[in-house]
Amino acid sequence: MIYSKPALSYAAQADLLLSRGLIADRTLLIERLKSVNYYRLSGYLHTFRDTAANGQRLDSYLPGTDFATVWRRYVFDRQLRLLVLDGIERVEIAMKTRLTHNFCQKYGGFGYLEAKNLPKLCPQQYTDFLQRIKDETSRSKEDFVVHFHNKYGDTHEFLPLWMAVEIMSYGSVLTLFHGMADSELKQVAAEFGLRLPLLDSWITTLNYIRNICAHHGRLWNRELGVKPKIPFANTYPEWHIPVPTPAHRIFSILTILRYFLTFVAPQSRWPNRLVKLLSEYPEIPLDFMGFPPDWKNHAVWNHHA
Repeated sequence: MIYSKPALSYAAQADLLLSRGLIADRTLLIERLKSVNYYRLSGYLHTFRDTAANGQRLDSYLPGTDFATVWRRYVFDRQLRLLVLDGIERVEIAMKTRLTHNFCQKYGGFGYLEAKNLPKLCPQQYTDFLQRIKDETSRSKEDFVVHFHNKYGDTHEFLPLWMAVEIMSYGSVLTLFHGMADSELKQVAAEFGLRLPLLDSWITTLNYIRNICAHHGRLWNRELGVKPKIPFANTYPEWHIPVPTPAHRIFSILTILRYFLTFVAPQSRWPNRLVKLLSEYPEIPLDFMGFPPDWKNHAVWNHHA
């Protein structure tokens, strides 16, 4: 099938939305559409679409659908992404620090240049890993990179790991993680009170969430394409009190960040900032985000409060 929809002017886009039942000031709506792509904005209108008797979604919107309400959801989502990114940044830096420290204590700063020290990477993965680090280093204009190459470049093509990790992408850090021996990774997991499969699942999921946030994707009511593992009740009962933590929505990510931050930034007011954000948007349906009823009494949130 050929996609034949024409490109619409901002005014035509606004008129289309108004014809479908959206209540809005046309001039303001046009101005908003100049700032936010129609297609992006339509993602926030999806839950307001009317439904036919057979359950099929219609193009028209539910009676009373007001643009002001839709716009508030868009703004809420933007603020939520910033909050989530802040939490992920703290976790990412702590993870880099602990992985690098443990690895370098055992193998030295240049130990990653020996494939045997990353035994879980196949030869091609290891070659690609080094090439990515080389590329990331060559693109970097950080003072410490320039200084190192000026002083030691006649001998060393690569940075010591404790420097390299500061310019590595999250994806490269994940490759380092997945290449390390399980015995070393279990030590890192234990520092967070976790078993290795959980730590692996969580940092992989956080990378997925980080990419959504970095590309300004809709987050608040997203069905997660990469779901984190939820701890078993017999080992981690707090994840099931008063109800199990649902894995498919953003609440699971917020709870994972809440958990991590008690280890890496116990002084952080991040949880309070989340509560404040939710209080500023009381109309946001929390069930769309996977929040269980009485979520503040969820043991992870309550225990670490």
